[in-house]
Amino acid sequence: MPGTQAEPGRTAGGSVSATASRPNDILADYDQGLYYDELFGLRDAPVDHTALIRQRLSSLDFEDLRRRLQDAERELYNLGITFLVYSNKDAVDRILPFDVIPRVISAKEWAHLEAGINQRVTALNLFLKDVYHDQKILKDGVIPAELVLGNANYRPQMIGLDVPFDTYIHIMGVDLVRDRHGTFRVLEDNGRVPSGVSYVVENRHMMQRVFPDLMQDIGIRPVDNYGHKLLEAMYEIAPHQNDPQVALLSPGTYNSAYFEHIFLAREMGVPLVEGRDLVVDNDRVYMRTTDGLARVDSIYRRIGDDFLDPKAFNPDSLLGVPGIMEAYRKGNIALANAIGTGVADDKAVYCYVPRMIKYYLDQEAIIPNVDTRICREGDALQYTLDHLEELVIKPVGEAGGYGITIGPRATKAELDDCRAKLLADPSNYISQPVVDLSVCPTVTPDGIEPRHVDLRPFAITGKSTWVLPGGLSRVAMKKGTLIVNSSQGGGSKDTWVLEGTAP
Repeated sequence: MPGTQAEPGRTAGGSVSATASRPNDILADYDQGLYYDELFGLRDAPVDHTALIRQRLSSLDFEDLRRRLQDAERELYNLGITFLVYSNKDAVDRILPFDVIPRVISAKEWAHLEAGINQRVTALNLFLKDVYHDQKILKDGVIPAELVLGNANYRPQMIGLDVPFDTYIHIMGVDLVRDRHGTFRVLEDNGRVPSGVSYVVENRHMMQRVFPDLMQDIGIRPVDNYGHKLLEAMYEIAPHQNDPQVALLSPGTYNSAYFEHIFLAREMGVPLVEGRDLVVDNDRVYMRTTDGLARVDSIYRRIGDDFLDPKAFNPDSLLGVPGIMEAYRKGNIALANAIGTGVADDKAVYCYVPRMIKYYLDQEAIIPNVDTRICREGDALQYTLDHLEELVIKPVGEAGGYGITIGPRATKAELDDCRAKLLADPSNYISQPVVDLSVCPTVTPDGIEPRHVDLRPFAITGKSTWVLPGGLSRVAMKKGTLIVNSSQGGGSKDTWVLEGTAP
C-alpha cells in the first residue's frame, strides 16, 4: 500500500524541499507532474517498496549515471541487440534505446497482474476453441457474429480442428497501462506473434553488468528461465512425445525482430530455420540438415498466417512452408501460436474480452479494459466524431503505433484526415479516451525527467499458464509523447518484480 511519509529531498506533494535536498541528490529536482510515478507513486502518497532503490539512486553522481548508460548502449550495439525500423529509409538497424533507471513492481501488485493475465489468457483460449467449434458465444449474442466470422484474421481452415490442451495462444503479450490514479488497465492483446521478450532478458543482463550496486540485496525475481519455460511448452504440445524436435521458424534477416528470433532459438537450444529449410513430405514436416531430412515435431513460428503456407493462404508467399497447413490439420506438427489466433487480438474484439471472461469463467475481469468504442456501431461512431479532439483513434488492424490519431495533440489537418477516414470506413476504427500513462524517472540530456511508460508482460501456455515476472517496460523517450512503440522511437527499461509474498 502507498505510504504517506515524504522522503528526504521531496515534500509529500512531490515537489522539492530546498532545505532537505542534498547537493548530490540527482532526484532532488525531479518533478513527476500530475502523473502516477512508477518509482514514487502518487504525489501525495509515495510508495514504500521503492524506498531503498530511490535512496541508492539519489546518492549516485549524474555524470557517473550517464557514463554507465553510454557503456550500456555501447554494449547493446556490440552485442547486435537491434531493432529494424522499416519507416526510416536512412537506417536499417538501430539499438533499442535503453534507460538505466528501472521500473519497479511490488510483490502484491504483481500477484494482481499475474492473476489478471492468467484469467485473460484462459478466456481468450476458450473463445478461440468456441469460435472454431460450436460458436456458442456468437449464437448467444454475446459478441456480434459478423465481427468474428467476417474478421480478416478468422481462418475457416481451423474450423473443427482440435489442438493440444485446447491451447491456441501459447505465447501472449498483454499491453498494460497505468492511469493517473495508479490503476492498471489492458490497452490491447497480442496473441499472434508478440515480440519484445528478448529485450526483457537482455535488459536484465545489462543491469546486472552496469548496475550491480543498485541491485544488490534488493530481491528481484529472475527472468532468465523464459527460454526453458518456452521450450517446455513446445515439448508439451508436440505430437511425438519421444524426444520431440522443436524449431523456431523465422521469416529471415530482414524481419524487424530477427535479433529476437536468434536470441530465443539460442535460449531454447533449438534450430533457427526459415521456410526454405523445411519440407513437407507425406503430410509430415522435415528439416533439411547436412545428414539429410530430420523430422520436426513442434514449431514456434514468427511468421504470420498469411505467409505461413502458400498452398493454404497467400499463394505469393516465399517465406512459408508449402503443405504445412495440411500437416497441421492431420496432427503431425504442432504450431505455436495456433493458426487463426489473430481474431482474438483484433482491436474491435478486444472490447468484448470482459464479456468473454464473464461468459466462459463467470468472473469479472481482474484487470479492466481501457474504455473503448467500436466505430462500426452507429452511436459509437457519432460519439467519436463529436469528440474527435478528445480521443485516441486507432485502426483495428494496425500495430506498432501506426495509424493512430491522438486527438488532443493532433493538428486540424490531422483531425480532418481522421474524420474522413472514419466516415469512409468506420468498421476499421475504435476510439479510446486519452490515458495519462504513468511515468518513470528517465535519464535525458537535461537530467532526470519523467517519461511515459507502458508494460507488456508475456505469458506462456502449454498445459498451464506461466507469466514471466515483469515484462517489457517501453518508455516514450521523447518529452511529452505518449507513443512508446519501438518503431516510433520508444525505448525500454528493466522491469523489477520484487520478491516476497503478497498479503
